[in-house]
Parts: sequence; C-alpha cells; structure tokens
Amino acid sequence: MASAASVFHRVRAGSKIGAQYDQEGNVIQVETREDEEQTVKLSEILELLLAAGYFRARIKGLSPFDKVVGGMTWCITTCNFDIDVDLLFQENSTIGQKISLTEKIVSVLPKMKCPHRLEPHQIQGLDFIHIFPVIQWLVKRAIETREEMGDYVRSYSVSQFQKTHSLPEDEEFFQRKDKAVRAVLDVQDVYKPQRRYRRQRDAEQLQDEESRVHSTLLEYGRRYGFSKQSKQDKTDDGKASLSGSQVVPPGMAEVLEEDNLQAAEEMRIKTLMTNMAAMAIEEGKLTASAVGHIVGLQSEEIKQIASEYAEKQSELSLEERSERYGPLQQHRRTVASLNKQLQQKTKQLEECRAKHDEVKMGCEEAKRKLMESTEQSEKLQRELNSLEETEQQVDTGLMDKLRSLVTMNENLKQQEQEFRTHCREEMSRLQQNIEELKSASGQDTQDERERSQLIEEQHNSDREKLQKIRLLMARRNREIAILQRKIDEVPSRAELTQYQKRFIELYSQVSATHKETKQFFTLYNTLDDKKVYLEKEVTLLNSIHDNFQQAMSSAAAKEQFLRQMEQIVEGIKQSRIKIEKKKQENKMRRDQLNDEYLELLDKQRLYFKTVKDFKEECRRNEMLLSKLRAKGAS
Repeated sequence: MASAASVFHRVRAGSKIGAQYDQEGNVIQVETREDEEQTVKLSEILELLLAAGYFRARIKGLSPFDKVVGGMTWCITTCNFDIDVDLLFQENSTIGQKISLTEKIVSVLPKMKCPHRLEPHQIQGLDFIHIFPVIQWLVKRAIETREEMGDYVRSYSVSQFQKTHSLPEDEEFFQRKDKAVRAVLDVQDVYKPQRRYRRQRDAEQLQDEESRVHSTLLEYGRRYGFSKQSKQDKTDDGKASLSGSQVVPPGMAEVLEEDNLQAAEEMRIKTLMTNMAAMAIEEGKLTASAVGHIVGLQSEEIKQIASEYAEKQSELSLEERSERYGPLQQHRRTVASLNKQLQQKTKQLEECRAKHDEVKMGCEEAKRKLMESTEQSEKLQRELNSLEETEQQVDTGLMDKLRSLVTMNENLKQQEQEFRTHCREEMSRLQQNIEELKSASGQDTQDERERSQLIEEQHNSDREKLQKIRLLMARRNREIAILQRKIDEVPSRAELTQYQKRFIELYSQVSATHKETKQFFTLYNTLDDKKVYLEKEVTLLNSIHDNFQQAMSSAAAKEQFLRQMEQIVEGIKQSRIKIEKKKQENKMRRDQLNDEYLELLDKQRLYFKTVKDFKEECRRNEMLLSKLRAKGAS
C-alpha cells in the first residue's frame, strides 16, 4: 500500500507542463520578463562599442556578457594597458571563468584612473546601468589614445615606406635638389662680401665699439649711416648755440641740424678712411699689393702713392657731395618749404573764417527764432490766462456741456468727411460698372448669344450626366461596401492561423487541467481503497484479539482458531495476488498508452511538416501564377 501511495503523487498547480510545439514542429520558447531600462542601457553600450570600432558587438550569436566583456577588454588594450584575458576562444564561459574575467578587468580599471567604481558581480550579473558609465569612459579614453598615437603611427609608417619605396614627387625632388644646391652655392659665391680696404697696422686703435663696427663696415664698402648718439649730441649742441645767438624758424633749424650731422659724419668717415689702404683693383683704384706684384720693387713707395690716391678720390667725392648740397640749394629748399607752409596756414585761416561766419549767421538765426517763439509763447499764455478767467466766471455745467458739444461737432465733421469719401468711391465704382455693362451690351451680337445658349445647354446636359454618374458611383460604392463586409466576415489565413494558435493554447490549458483533475481522482480512489483495506485489517485484528482467549481455553477451539487463521492468511494472499495482477495490467496499459502517445507525437510532427510543405508549395504556386499572368499581360 505504501508503494501505491508513492506512485500517485500530487501535481502542484502551476508546475511545468510538457514541451509544447507550434505548427512547424518547433518547441515553443517560454517568455521571460526583462527590465526595459537594462535593455536600453545594453543597446546604448553596444552602440558606443560599435562607434568606437569594436565590430564584434554586431555578432548575434554572442551573449551580452561576451559582447560587454569583450568590448571592455578591447578598450583597455587600445589604451595600452595589459590585461590577461583571451576572449577569442572562451565565449559562453562557465560561472567560474566569468568571475575570473571580471576580476581581472576590475583590477585594471584603478590603474587606468577610472572615475567610476565597478564590482565583478555587477559585470557578471549584467548590471548594465552601472556598466554603462565605465564603458562610456573607456570608449572616450580609447578614442583619445588613438588620436594621440595617430600622428606617431602615421610618421612611423611613412618612414618605413620611404625606406624601400619612393614616390614620383620624391624622385623629381631629388633630381632638382642637386641643381638647386649648385645654384644657391653659385649665388652665395657671386654675392659674398668682398673686402675692399684694410686698416693699416700703424694706425691708432679705435676705442669705442661703434667706431670699430663702422670701420669694419667701411672695409667691406658699406656705410653705417648716422649715429643716434652723435645725432642727439649734435642736436643738443645746435640747440644750445642757436638759443644763445638768435631765433631760427623751425624748418630752417631742421635743415641746419641735418647739414651739421651730415658734415660731422662725412668728417668721421674721412678720418677712418685715412687709416685704410685699398685691397682690390676696382672702380679705378690701385692697391699696393697689386702694383708690387707687377713691378716687384719699390713696394713701400707704391703703397704710399696708392693710399694717397685713395684719399684724394674720397676727398673729391666729398667735395662733389658738398657742391650738390651747397648753401644756396639749402636756402632755396628752406624758402620753398616756408612758402608752402605759409600757403597752408593762409588756407586754413580762410576756412576758419568761413566757418566762423556760418556759425555766426546760424547763431543769429537761432536767436531770432528764439525771440519769435518767446513772443508767441507769451501771447498764448496771455490768451490762456484770459480763457481761464472767463471759464471761472462761467457756470461749470454749462462749460462741460459746451465741451461735449464741441467734441460731438468735431466727430460729426470727421464722420461726414469719411462718409463723403466713401460715397465718392462707391459712385465711381458704380459708374465704372455701368460703363462696362453698357459696353458689353452694345458689343453683344446674335452669334455670341447663340453660342452662349449652346454652351448653356451643353453645360446643363453635362451636369445631368454628372449627376447620373454620381448616382451610379454611389450605387457601386454601396455594393462594394456590402461585398467588403461579406469578405471581412470570412477570416483570412492569418486570422485562421491566430485562431488555431489560440485554440491550441486553450487545448493545452484544458488538457493540463484535465490531467491534474484525473490525477486527483486517481489519488482519491487509491486512498479510498487503502482506507477499505485498513478497515478490514483493523476488523480482523479486533476479531483475533477478541477470540484469542476463548480459543486458547481448549485444544479443539485452538485447532479451529488456527484453521481460521490459515484461511484468513490464504484469503489475504489471494487478494494480494489479485491486486498485483491488476497492477501489472495497469502497467501494461500505461506502456501501451505511452507507445500510442509517441506514435501520435510522430504523426503530429509529420502533420506539421506536411502543412509546412503544403504552404511552401502554395507560395510557389502563387508565385508561378503571378509570373504566368505577367507574361500573359506582356
């Protein structure tokens, strides 16, 4: 009995039902509830990884864990940080492997100075809300690292390319490089500085640096120009001397200062040139070394003569310069500049006088207008005062009434003016309409009347025809609507499929409920049988207990009691044999039903496969029919 009780166990409500199949024979997947916010964050994480360049996130066969962890590892590797993870051949890992991967990733994040905290269990549990800021920071860091390394990698690749290859532009550059270098060297050789003079050894040594620089430039044929310090000193000296003697005009003073500075500079150049000897045969100058090389004797005398010749030539150039800018020419220039300044000042004076006259006239006009305005204001003030006195003497109610009447009068005048204007416009419009009608009636001929009558008749006939067509169209629309409703009453293939799915689901639920109810009935019957047998057992034991003392009183009663006990045991054995036989029959029946169930499942799969093939053939048939119709139409 205990074994029977263990066989029939109760099935809990909501327990997992056997596998269910759809029309195509596929197992129906159980729907799982997902967090929408987590799904949104996962999609944002995948978009970030794709934007950064991790395209393995597009693979649909990978799980979200593999995509996220692979993206984090890729970003960390891109940022030039080492991590002991190999995800290429460890996809769909076990829980232990996942924990190890997440711990390695989390240990690297503090080294990268990540501002966001992340725990291994958050990555393993796919907590995308907390993973998203870390992914965002890693992607940003990876992009920055790639930008930093971009120029270095590009320059390195260019250098590696140039080691073994060359572009046409490079070859052309190398061909022109030699010519350009030779040209530059030739130009430098042609225009290199040439020393023309040399300072004599027995000359006095120059003390200040400016004089030494000036002397060196003169040796190479260059003029240093006026010295700022000397110019300032000369200017101060000139001012002091002029202020003590007499007053000089400004233009004349500047000319005199320039002449004095120029004369001092020329004197300084002359002093420096006296201590120099010519170096080359150029522009008619002779050098002592050249003459000594040619003649070979009396080198000292020839050198002295050449030096004197150079001095004379410099003196001649100075004299020519002084003649070019003599006192007469300077005086003429001074007079011309002064005359020009005088003309400019005279012109400015005339302009100022003209402006003064205009301003004076404007001022007088303004004064006159001011006086007129003042008189007018006083007059108006007097009139206003008189009106106020009159108003005070007159009754207040009468004045208010007078004001209202005056206002009404003004309004009526304005309305009258507007009405007159409107009447004129309306009259002109009506007159124009009358003229147009007169001209139209005068020009209308008999042919045009007939033509207009024909047009009117045709218009009426077309209108009647349009009305008939509209009525016919309305009738057709009603018929189409009726047919459409009839067509809508017939379910389509998609609706039939949906109905079939709903019926299958309903059948599955009813079957599960029926199975559970049947198990309850079986359990009840089993427990009832168990109760009956237990009651029989209790009755038998009570009977044995009651008759045991009486049976033990005599030998005959004892023998009869033993025979009864043997009969009872024999009956129990027979009952046990019957029950076991019934159990075997039920077991055989169960196995038979299970075999039938498996056969029915095979038939169901075959049915679904046949229906699928039939649908495919129907689709092919429709496609072929459409092609035939298209060919027939063409």
